[in-house]
Amino acid sequence: MLKVLLAGLGVRGRHWAEVIKRDARADLLAYADPDARACQRACAEFGDRPAFAHVEDALNSLDDVGALVLANPPMERESIVRAAAGRGLHMLIEKPLALDLDEARRCVEIAERAGTSLMIGLNFRYLEVTTALKGLLAEERVGKPAFARFTYERWRDGGRGDLNDYPLTMRQPMLWEQSIHHFDLMRYVYGQEPVRVSCRAWNPDWSMYAHESNVAALIEFDGGLVVNYHGTWQGNWAVPGFEWRTDCSEGIITHREQFGALYYARRDDEKLTPVSLPAHERWITETRALFERFVDHVLDGTALECSGRDHLMSLAMLEACVRSSEQKSAVDVGGISS
Repeated sequence: MLKVLLAGLGVRGRHWAEVIKRDARADLLAYADPDARACQRACAEFGDRPAFAHVEDALNSLDDVGALVLANPPMERESIVRAAAGRGLHMLIEKPLALDLDEARRCVEIAERAGTSLMIGLNFRYLEVTTALKGLLAEERVGKPAFARFTYERWRDGGRGDLNDYPLTMRQPMLWEQSIHHFDLMRYVYGQEPVRVSCRAWNPDWSMYAHESNVAALIEFDGGLVVNYHGTWQGNWAVPGFEWRTDCSEGIITHREQFGALYYARRDDEKLTPVSLPAHERWITETRALFERFVDHVLDGTALECSGRDHLMSLAMLEACVRSSEQKSAVDVGGISS
């Protein structure tokens, strides 16, 4: 059994509590959150456990923790990573690892020096639609990918009680909180690394966010692929829009909903061909798959997936977007990631 300390009991933390509770090889040992009400709610919903205000308090009181799942906001995590690594804990940390590339690098290095594993909670990699999309590309169902368009349009009401509110005041909330998923998916699905980014980030007049909630970027990859990306958290229609279309040498693949709706077509097909996908429990199915890989790694020694070291390249893409928008010029990702 892997004995787990869960830190951060907000919206995402409650998903993690449910997932850990369901896993036959994991034991939800204790909670940590500075909000006493959040701790009380977790005890009522997921089982009465010791609860602490801070991770460090929990580590000073518990002797048999084997892993830390960290779902708190991505600010000032370095001290937590240092404390957990000092105890030899393996860590699964929600994306992004940090809101600063240098801090993220330090966190990765702390874990590596301590010999502990650091996995990033990139749950979208484990969606069935992601697996199917990656499979279509690998088998070249419609040839080799040449260019793509990724569109994500959302009216994210930061005042809703079931959403985290800290993005309302953070810098570049769309990039660091949402686009990080999309950029990671591009790297994972295409098996290519970004080399150059041209980006503009801005805020519409009606935005409730203090900083830029719109992102438009042209991303060039080392395999020759070019992706045209547009993401917004302040699209002015409450109905969300999502399409990830990849144009290949013999046709297209299109992913039309965030959690499903995958199709392909050859150039002369009159209709799209749907790809069958299994049933999905939103936020739980893919998170369970991710957590199972983490448990397999810790208990059985399987290869670590979504490593902190790999995550640094996705963060470098974000940093390149920020710099490109500020400088109003294209930015080479290699000069940032090295």
